[in-house]
Amino acid sequence: MNGSTSKIYLEVVEKLRNMIEIDGLNPGDKIPSERELSERLSVGRSSVREALRALELLGLIETRRGEGTFIKDFQEHKLVELLGTFFLQNTKVKKDLAETKQLLELDCIQIILLQASNESLDSFAKWAEQGTFDDQSFFGKLLEMNPNKLLERIWSIVNTYAQAAQVEFIQADLQAYIDLALALRQRQKAQTEQIYLERIRKVSAKN
Repeated sequence: MNGSTSKIYLEVVEKLRNMIEIDGLNPGDKIPSERELSERLSVGRSSVREALRALELLGLIETRRGEGTFIKDFQEHKLVELLGTFFLQNTKVKKDLAETKQLLELDCIQIILLQASNESLDSFAKWAEQGTFDDQSFFGKLLEMNPNKLLERIWSIVNTYAQAAQVEFIQADLQAYIDLALALRQRQKAQTEQIYLERIRKVSAKN
């Protein structure tokens, strides 16, 4: 996700939080639909969908099939708010966030190599070959193939903090991501790790 996209994403999350407070919504209350939120917040539905997905992975909202999206208990997440503030002010933690995100992505790749079905790997490679993604959406899609949903949730939390702390993940050449997807499809462990470490994940943190 580039700086512009990241900024929009964070703005939508903040607007959602403000709307919930202004409307006086409580745990268990239903929030408006994607279409209504898009109109009310004056943002695209794709941005609303991404923000809602992040909030759901963080455990702040839940989607009930056929009913809608509901607020969960925010009191459980005061620590998240405090840690977010800490991350924004601490350069050392920014670097730790970048390293942690990289380790989680590497672990995810290892799990996918061992457990993902041939069909899902083939589908991911074909999706990647279309080239309609950035770094953020590529790894978001990658994490969806991972059967360990706890790992996906932890990655989402770390990724959200990294965005808030303005940790910069440099966008690599598009072909590097495609080659990673193709190496995954062939289950080439060494090549996959090499592409990820040497061609994609060059991390720096803004001071």
